[in-house]
Amino acid sequence: MSKQTGRRCHLAGLTAWDRCAVMGVVNVTPDSFSDGGRFFDTTAAIKHGLDLVAEGADLVDVGGESTRPGATRVDEDEELRRVVPVVRGLASEGVTVSVDTMRASVAEQALAAGAALVNDVSGGLADPRMIPVVADAGAPFVVMHWRGLLEGGNVRGTYTDVVTEVVDELHARVEAVLDGGIAPDRIVVDPGLGFSKDAEHDLVLLAHLDRLLALGHPLLVAASRKRFLGRVLAGRPEATPPPARERDAATAAVSALAAHAGAWAVRVHQVRATADAVRVARAVEGAR
Repeated sequence: MSKQTGRRCHLAGLTAWDRCAVMGVVNVTPDSFSDGGRFFDTTAAIKHGLDLVAEGADLVDVGGESTRPGATRVDEDEELRRVVPVVRGLASEGVTVSVDTMRASVAEQALAAGAALVNDVSGGLADPRMIPVVADAGAPFVVMHWRGLLEGGNVRGTYTDVVTEVVDELHARVEAVLDGGIAPDRIVVDPGLGFSKDAEHDLVLLAHLDRLLALGHPLLVAASRKRFLGRVLAGRPEATPPPARERDAATAAVSALAAHAGAWAVRVHQVRATADAVRVARAVEGAR
């Protein structure tokens, strides 16, 4: 298992922060739900990543393919064109870079360009080469709870007991990743908020992060600007949720809760408020 201090696990091969880390998001896409198109140009994407670090991000997650419901997959060459130069540019500036991809070829080239971590929303299920590539590189790997591509909407989002089922399915996936040669101290788990889950599922999972932490691996919580926060802020089922960019205060609230629960990192689009939130959570933790 990963090294653990108190309740928080540390990931081999990366800095051991004494608090919940902040993972900033750089979407090099024209169609992401939150900021698609704003940083599609390589230069703009690199600048945005550096800005996120200046605002308090500990690491930056670079992705070239939207995973929003209904998104069409880009081809391999286009994803490589989008991602690899941005990873190389940020890594050359000393930024700790995570690559957000479901393709082994993209992970392989991003690692060669300086990425330190692979964040695969499919947990290695979308591409059978992914686990061998990551294992050979000795890189840390994020295993997210995933029930398939979200083409056509929220697929297979039916649960009898969402916490138990997500924990059991993540445990099975972690075992497969271990069998594939990735070291146990280089595995991160992610409950996959918003992926094949309704707002109620996401909230219940956030209320039971202790069950996910009991898997014994660092926990990544990626709630930033997601639909369930829009539903919470709308207040009534018939009300219109605020747009994604108006959900940053709610995101920071989740970041504080996740940090207090013992999460290894939170993945966010707007860094400054969350960087403050996790530091306050750490200060309260230290005052116990």
